[in-house]
Amino acid sequence: MSTQPLEHLRVLIANERKDRLADVAAIVNSLGHEVIAREIEISEVGAATARENPDVALVGLGVSSEHALGLIDKIVREATCPVIALLHAPDPECVTEAAKRGVFAYIDDTAPGAWRNAIEIVLLRFTEYQNLEGAFGRRAVTERAKGILMERHSVGEALAFELLRTQARNGNRKLIDIAQAVVDGHALLPPTTAAQA
Repeated sequence: MSTQPLEHLRVLIANERKDRLADVAAIVNSLGHEVIAREIEISEVGAATARENPDVALVGLGVSSEHALGLIDKIVREATCPVIALLHAPDPECVTEAAKRGVFAYIDDTAPGAWRNAIEIVLLRFTEYQNLEGAFGRRAVTERAKGILMERHSVGEALAFELLRTQARNGNRKLIDIAQAVVDGHALLPPTTAAQA
């Protein structure tokens, strides 16, 4: 998700009831956002999410909490955006199940005045989550590259890291790019044998 201003978000809405989709769309539009998809069917919401790439998804809990939870499951699997559950009435059990499936928050859909702030908080937390996830991913790549260098050069962890850092500095490249190149290219190198070591 881009860190675009909250004034104009691309929003996917999902609910098992068409009349509720219309109500939610009106609120979303009144906040200055664009509804890019309105989905009812569980079987179609995942593809719509992948195709439209929304900034945020709002899933209303209708008559059947199982239907809403199914919508949430599909969106979370496809989305690169946070999912927010919309509750028309208090339902702690459904909130717990929605949280297990990956929603970032829930909003009382009877109080649209609070939506703007709730969406803003969710988007900030989602950005933090993505940044943290990215940092863990970069760390894993760097650790793997160090392991490859340790094995190939029979060196310790500190020296393997220094090799990566020196190569990055000398080539004026990011450390993660060098680490990724080591990970991507190590399969092309011949294995080390005891005689070579």
